[in-house]
Amino acid sequence: MKRLPAARATVIPRWMILGEWRAHPWRIVTAVMAIAIGVALGFAVHLVNASALDRFARGLASVNGGADLRIQAAGTQGFDEALYPRLARLPGIAGASPVVVLRARLDGRLVDVLGLDVLRAGVVTPALLPRPAQGDESAAFAPDSVFLPQDWMPRHSVGDHVPLVANGREQRFRLAGTLPGVSGRALAVIDIAAAQDRFGRLGRLDRIDLKLAPGADTARVRAAMAPMLPGDAVLADAQDDQSRSDALSRAYRVNLDMLALVALLTGGFLVYSAQALSIARRRAHFALLRVMGASRRLLLGQLVAEGLLLGCVGAALGIALGLLIAMGVLHLVGGDLGSGYFSGEGAPALRFTPGAALGFSLLGLGAALVGSLVPAWHVSRIAPAVALRNPGDAVDPGHRPRIMPALLLALLGAGCALLPAVGGIALFGYGAIALLLTAGIMAMPWLARTLLAPLARRSFTSPAVQLAIARLWGAPSQAAVALSGIVASVGLMIAMAVMVASFRSSVETWLDAILTADIYATAQGDTPFDRAEQASLLHLPGVAAITFGAQHRLTLAPDRPPLMLVLRDGQDAQPATLAPALPAPQGRLAVRLSEPAARLYHLAPGATLALPLGARRVPVFVAGIYRDYGRQDGTIALEGGAYTSLTGDSARGEAAVHLAPGADPAAVMQALRSALPPALAQELEIVPTRALKARALAIFDRSFAITYGLEIIAVLVGLAGVAATTSAQTIARSREFGMLRHLGVTRRQIVAMLGMEGALLGLVGGVAGVALGCVLAQVLIHVVNPQSFNWTMETRFPLGLLAGVALALVAASSLTAMIAGRRATSLNAVRAVREDW
Repeated sequence: MKRLPAARATVIPRWMILGEWRAHPWRIVTAVMAIAIGVALGFAVHLVNASALDRFARGLASVNGGADLRIQAAGTQGFDEALYPRLARLPGIAGASPVVVLRARLDGRLVDVLGLDVLRAGVVTPALLPRPAQGDESAAFAPDSVFLPQDWMPRHSVGDHVPLVANGREQRFRLAGTLPGVSGRALAVIDIAAAQDRFGRLGRLDRIDLKLAPGADTARVRAAMAPMLPGDAVLADAQDDQSRSDALSRAYRVNLDMLALVALLTGGFLVYSAQALSIARRRAHFALLRVMGASRRLLLGQLVAEGLLLGCVGAALGIALGLLIAMGVLHLVGGDLGSGYFSGEGAPALRFTPGAALGFSLLGLGAALVGSLVPAWHVSRIAPAVALRNPGDAVDPGHRPRIMPALLLALLGAGCALLPAVGGIALFGYGAIALLLTAGIMAMPWLARTLLAPLARRSFTSPAVQLAIARLWGAPSQAAVALSGIVASVGLMIAMAVMVASFRSSVETWLDAILTADIYATAQGDTPFDRAEQASLLHLPGVAAITFGAQHRLTLAPDRPPLMLVLRDGQDAQPATLAPALPAPQGRLAVRLSEPAARLYHLAPGATLALPLGARRVPVFVAGIYRDYGRQDGTIALEGGAYTSLTGDSARGEAAVHLAPGADPAAVMQALRSALPPALAQELEIVPTRALKARALAIFDRSFAITYGLEIIAVLVGLAGVAATTSAQTIARSREFGMLRHLGVTRRQIVAMLGMEGALLGLVGGVAGVALGCVLAQVLIHVVNPQSFNWTMETRFPLGLLAGVALALVAASSLTAMIAGRRATSLNAVRAVREDW
């Protein structure tokens, strides 16, 4: 075969691309926007998370002051200050700064209060040094001085007296200056002696910041410290802080990134659908070019170039749109996207990362390229003579589509779902979702033929119905092309909807199980009820019983987020375990672990765990595992009386109030507040159970708000793909409609036939998408969620949503096909039949 000259070989592809785009601009716009939306969402979520994490890390570094090493309390009671002089004298230590850390309330908000020895902190953590007002330099050592970051100063003036409420005490301090090295963090600094004396922390420290001498061997210094540390203290450094803050939200951030890429994956399938339909319509064009001397490589390059152009335009638009979305989200919602992982004053500044922009651009380009490669490869392998004589479906209607490749991919995906997480991320779980989704797309020709086979064997009196069924049954590959975008978007959307519905239902069931009292009272910050206050609350009118409890953070490992020790007085108040609790060995203290705690520390019922209780590590017996959706980092449930006997701490910060029959909840809530000292009553939050459940579910919905948004976008992109695909297929069949008109089929019957085809196409796509989505949901529920968030849940199917999505697809496909059919059948029947290409 004679080859085309080089000049024509470069002009023809450009001419064909521009001609195709001019002929069907909306199909191109849909594919480009699908890529752009996917890139924009992925890039925006990444920017928001990166900005929030950077702000969070900077705030944490501000609190820690940039010390080389740090000894920190493993619990909330601190450790003996006698450790401080022993560490300060160690070889390799250039300076040591003792710190008292309090959680207090100021202006109605929680703040971290640091009690510092200013002279010691100046050597070890100069970033925490206060700056007294001019002419009042001695205020840094005054016991009644407090210093705040500059961004808190507009609320107060130097010289104002502000109240700090912590550890059950309200103390007033004079605002004496600012903290120039701290920003974006709710932090206050006072003198360490004042912190110990005025808030009941005499003889106790929460932290010792250490500065290494020049040339000191860090490993040797750490080894020398290890035997000196009591059981209620741990050694940490900046790397541990980074690991802990990253682990705090890693799973959440990765899952959002993956969910954002759902739209990009859907966009890839829409590009595939658009390109496949375009190629099918131009099959005779390509065959003519091959006869005229165009090589397979030329045609393949031309089609790949189309995909690359689509990807480049979509990626560029996506990056710009992603920047706008990220700026809007940071301004309106903040950096946590409703999750609550990142807290701080105001919205974090946008942190643009060129590497991420390039990465998401390449992902968009890759999605468009892969979507174009498959149909381009197929058309390059078709013989010109066959394509000239058969411009329709390349598959013989008598040939049964193969299902084995799809089954092999599905089996491979199922195998990936059984593999463990990698670095706490469910990479194989996401791989399983991608493989199962691809398997579902590959199975569409077989599924379309199988589902339509019973209808194809029947005879219908309506010519429109008979023609529609015969067309879809006889052209399964074209039906599969149209269905690929539908199944991709619907399957992923249904998977997310089932997962979220299951999660929310499980959370509701869990809330009903743990919130059994009528009223819950919680002391904010470090403000507990002492024994006398507990006794006074028990005898209030209208109170039948009160279960007191508390929550304390325990640091078991410096590079992991702390676990929450949950205390409840009385064995009956302990959380119910998933399996019957094991009896503890004689003389051994029994605890119960939440699912996240058990997974993070690789513990099972019957295991032994050492907890920092009091001044030592106490070995405890894991009696059982319970479900807790409140904390991803894990909780440990311990009976309150056992905790008090070990630590001597009988204070409690929570009260679950059971009302007497006929008691007025509002009156009891007022009585609870009136019975406590003013400082404690001011910080007390009293909430009825119904309001507490509503608040918890509102937090859940806010956390998944972006997920709901991604679902809606996936549906819209999928419906746009349905419209573009159906319209392109219909317009490309003008010659077929002209032949039918010559045979006596009316224009109304052709439109009805197209409406029936669209409805059947939407029905098959809806059935396949919903079924595939339910399978993918099981991977999300039983693989991705346990591996990412360390909790399990029961599957719940939102039947109304599933039926609604299927009906919407049927209606959208049918309506779009009918609208496009009216346009196609408006052409002159004779001209349509005589049209060669």
